Amino acid sequence: MTLPSDSPDHSPPHETPHRSSTQAPPQGADPAGETLGALANLGWQALFTIGLASIALGVIVLIWPGETLRVVGVLFGVFLLVTGVFQLASAFGAHVPGHLRALHFITGALCVLLGLICFRDTLESILLLALWLGFGWLLRGIMMTAAAGSSPGMPARGWQLFLGILTLLAGIVLIVSPFGSIAALTLVTGIMAIVLGVTEVVHAIQLRIAAGRLTRGGAGKQRRALFHGHPHPQH
Repeated sequence: MTLPSDSPDHSPPHETPHRSSTQAPPQGADPAGETLGALANLGWQALFTIGLASIALGVIVLIWPGETLRVVGVLFGVFLLVTGVFQLASAFGAHVPGHLRALHFITGALCVLLGLICFRDTLESILLLALWLGFGWLLRGIMMTAAAGSSPGMPARGWQLFLGILTLLAGIVLIVSPFGSIAALTLVTGIMAIVLGVTEVVHAIQLRIAAGRLTRGGAGKQRRALFHGHPHPQH
């Protein structure tokens, strides 16, 4: 008689279930690294494009300073006109107190008038732009100098005082000699645009190199996970 223990075992050998790589993502893959790599890739492209545009703008300003001033004068007129329209509209708003509506109306009407003057003549628009910047810098310089002079405990008080005096003097120069000052300011703006553009292009190249290293690192981790992630059944 054959005992149950002596009967041969014909059951199939137990096999460890094996999942293909298409059913589940491989272990060791880094989604965060891939996302950072994609963001870095987009970032260096945007920075490179902005840098080239800044360089092109600086070159145009240096080659054609007169045409640049005319374009800037027209844009300044558009700015004044739009600002005046919004000021006039806000003068009749319910959120503006009654004692401030007259001030809003006068300011808006003045901005509209100056904007129309800018469209009439390019030289007048450049003159208005220089005076606008000059008085703005003059008031800012006076406020910065007064704040730094009256506050002994202000952080970086010496620098604030120096910048206030420098801004005040720049405003006076723009008011006294508007055309020469605005021409010099245009040349300085062109040079600064080129310098900033070159800096952004260099940063974009550095970011591109870093993004390439990050992408290669993520691909290497994924290859190692595909090779070592599933042990052979015999092991």
